[in-house]
Amino acid sequence: MSRITDKMGEIQTYLKELESFVPRDLGLYRKDILRKAACERFAEKIIEAGTDLAFFIIKLKKFRKPNDDPDAFSILTEEKIIDEPLSRRLQSAKGMKNIIAHQYGKIDDTIVFEAVSKELPRDMKQLLKESGEAVRAKPSP
Repeated sequence: MSRITDKMGEIQTYLKELESFVPRDLGLYRKDILRKAACERFAEKIIEAGTDLAFFIIKLKKFRKPNDDPDAFSILTEEKIIDEPLSRRLQSAKGMKNIIAHQYGKIDDTIVFEAVSKELPRDMKQLLKESGEAVRAKPSP
């Protein structure tokens, strides 16, 4: 349980750090290479921590083993921890993280800026809320 609590705290810390770096508009994001790099790095860390959180919950609750990282979010949906739209968005975020981390093709600044300024904070806060409720609930059989 403490690993889950620690991971949730880590995500909250990373979200605060990300929010301190995100510029107010796309133009500033594109011009400030250091802020852009910091936003991309914090996005990577947040998404990876969210995936870790999903795996910790799956293990704690003794759900089926995921086939891969995106499947972990599908399992949380199957087990009624998160809803389907959130699961799809988190799976997409995981794909974006891989593009940023491994430099697959050209990174689209517009997509990344939208993700770091709106989508990722919203979705991770929802994941934290729903995960916290699930962890505090009765243990699974």
